[in-house]
Amino acid sequence: MAATAELIADRGEAAAGKEFFRSRPFFDAEEVTHTLRIEGDGVELLAPVVVRDIPGAEERDAISPYGYPGFDVRGSGVEDLDPAAVDFSSTGLVSLFVRHALGSPPLTGASGRNVVQIADPELPLKRRSSDRNQINKNRRNGYEVRIVPGAEANAEDRAGFLAAYEETMRRAAAAERYFFGAPYFERILESPAAWLALVDAPDGGSAAGSIAVRSDGFIHYYLSGSADAHLRDSPMKNLVAALVDFSAEQGLPLNLGGGIARGDRLEEFKRGFANREEPWHTSEIVCDADAYSRLSSGLEAGDFFPAYRASG
Repeated sequence: MAATAELIADRGEAAAGKEFFRSRPFFDAEEVTHTLRIEGDGVELLAPVVVRDIPGAEERDAISPYGYPGFDVRGSGVEDLDPAAVDFSSTGLVSLFVRHALGSPPLTGASGRNVVQIADPELPLKRRSSDRNQINKNRRNGYEVRIVPGAEANAEDRAGFLAAYEETMRRAAAAERYFFGAPYFERILESPAAWLALVDAPDGGSAAGSIAVRSDGFIHYYLSGSADAHLRDSPMKNLVAALVDFSAEQGLPLNLGGGIARGDRLEEFKRGFANREEPWHTSEIVCDADAYSRLSSGLEAGDFFPAYRASG
């Protein structure tokens, strides 16, 4: 199917809807600049993107915001659209990196970026005996889980979550881009499809917290963290168990995400609450082959995309 692409400078408005990862609060927090529109043969694909200047060059590229935004697919007849059949010339982009929603992506050639762990209420739920024992011990010791709509979370709850999240990012030596900051969380919690889940410590304060969001048929365990002072008690186990129950009440599977690398400790922790897996895909698209080749010439990028940003 031949198709054409264009960029609409509307901060993602054309792609906005009720799904969290395509909502106005999320777009604002992620500083979405444009909607990418692909059209052909009775179908229209709309995706929020952040258009960026390429350092040291006059050209620009684009990337999806964080998470699982994917495309809003409108119309019928799209089955595995080949990006090579799309005319991207009017966009002026050198390259495009798309993070798909969970499920089958509408573009062929998508990369299997990761495997996420799913707790599906339609399948028998499982829990390791060691996890059950720790959860019950924490309950006896006074740890309590609360899940509140994001817009109803008070300032103390938000500050407690932010502290736990940032302590977790420092322990993980995370890149600076993962320190989103208070304004980011304030904005996404305005979404009616967002909740703040907190584990209250026995002596007060937040032992752990997570932002859970509803999008595209899932509850997503989105951004989370545990306070340094409570790590030995593993309060995150109580939080995840509560989110599994919450998702079941919503009639939706819980996407726990994956690990940093396949089979690592983070994935193994999530696997203890999951009962199935699902692949997650991205698309790495070269829109202007000549410019891409010129900008990437002589660089040792490995699998990094786009190659010309490998050292950035």
